[in-house]
Amino acid sequence: MKFKSINPYNNKEVGQYTVLTKTELNYKLDKSLSAFTSWRKVPISERCQLIKRAGQVLRDNIEEYAQMITMEMGKPIVESRSEISKCAWVCDYYGDNADAFLANEIRDSDASKSFVRHDPIGAVLAIMPWNFPFWQVFRYAAPTLTAGNVGLLKHASNVLGCGGLIEEVFTKAGFPADVFQNLIITHQDIETIISHDSVKAVTLTGSEKAGSAVAEIAGRYLKKTVLELGGSNAFIVWEDADIDKSVQIALTARMLNCGQSCIAAKRFILVEGIYEEFVQKFTEAVKRLKTGDPMDDNTTAGPLARVDLAEQLDKQVKNSIKQGAKLMLGGSQNGCFYEPTVLIDVIPGMDVFDQETFGPLAAMIKAKDITHAFELSENSQYGLGVTVCTRNIDKAIALANEVSDGAYFINELVKSDPRLPFGGTKRSGYGRELGKDGMMEFVNRKTVYVK
Repeated sequence: MKFKSINPYNNKEVGQYTVLTKTELNYKLDKSLSAFTSWRKVPISERCQLIKRAGQVLRDNIEEYAQMITMEMGKPIVESRSEISKCAWVCDYYGDNADAFLANEIRDSDASKSFVRHDPIGAVLAIMPWNFPFWQVFRYAAPTLTAGNVGLLKHASNVLGCGGLIEEVFTKAGFPADVFQNLIITHQDIETIISHDSVKAVTLTGSEKAGSAVAEIAGRYLKKTVLELGGSNAFIVWEDADIDKSVQIALTARMLNCGQSCIAAKRFILVEGIYEEFVQKFTEAVKRLKTGDPMDDNTTAGPLARVDLAEQLDKQVKNSIKQGAKLMLGGSQNGCFYEPTVLIDVIPGMDVFDQETFGPLAAMIKAKDITHAFELSENSQYGLGVTVCTRNIDKAIALANEVSDGAYFINELVKSDPRLPFGGTKRSGYGRELGKDGMMEFVNRKTVYVK
């Protein structure tokens, strides 16, 4: 069996990738076990040097890697380059900080000495999506490998070229053989991997359905999971906000990666006093986006990654219009392209309010006041993040407890940062990536007690 990678802009084949046989897969899993036996003994200082070298490999090959991202999933090339740079940043971050994160923690007790040490656990399987095909992998791999674990990647079938290049990064950086392996497999092979003795944990970024299925399998084998799933982030604008600045933040928050992001702003909840002004200025900003060839540096809105994604978004838009929303801009599909779209008068019960929308669609929602805005924000099955735009910073901080999501950003779009923990609540998943928290997810926090 082979997977084909198809360029969503021109429908040309990027590459073909042969699925591993059962024998080949089991061989690779056995190799991961032997690789871990030696890798875990490599001094942390050396592991830190290697992950920083990986960051340099990324910088040295930024154009090649960015072009593969754009060819396989359609991201504008300027954004693809930024993605590679961010991957290099996360490698540097853990190269600089892993030693301190993994240091023994002295604890007071009735022992003559007691402390917590941080040991690697084994192989960690990563099941990764197509929307940020390098970043999603590196934000898991940098802390996981530097902690002394080994990595197994099951990438999305439409970005397997990216998966191969990611494995190449670690090889070029000088990592020992089999410390990181890119596995070309089908969904049916996931249980084989999770059940293998070498695999101790699974991290997945993807849909709620995929997360639930993988967590169920992992639970059967008592393997730990970290899940980063869907999102329907609220972008709340108070009446005292700087509207022009808020619109620019909102445009990036919704239209980056053509809206194909779990943490993108999807529901724009606007206090009624500024509703009309914000909608008008945001719509004008969306009109200035340049749709076209994602390999062109001037393109700001490329195609969606697959035609079925555009079809799904079109269905949600059409259903919401039938449910009472009004089309302010856009609303048309052409193959993988979906016109940047603004819907107004959106209320709970409409598809674009209740469901995750993965594409260049902004749903405008009117709130009576701040309290109502938070109520609308919380009216979601998802919990990745919320943005609040206001000049009253102290009040916004004081109201952070009104939000149950995993992130609360004031006057900035919700985004991941190597220095800060990242993850969601409710149906957006559990566990944390990045920061020290992300490294602690896949280590054995071992108590050492000396009498």
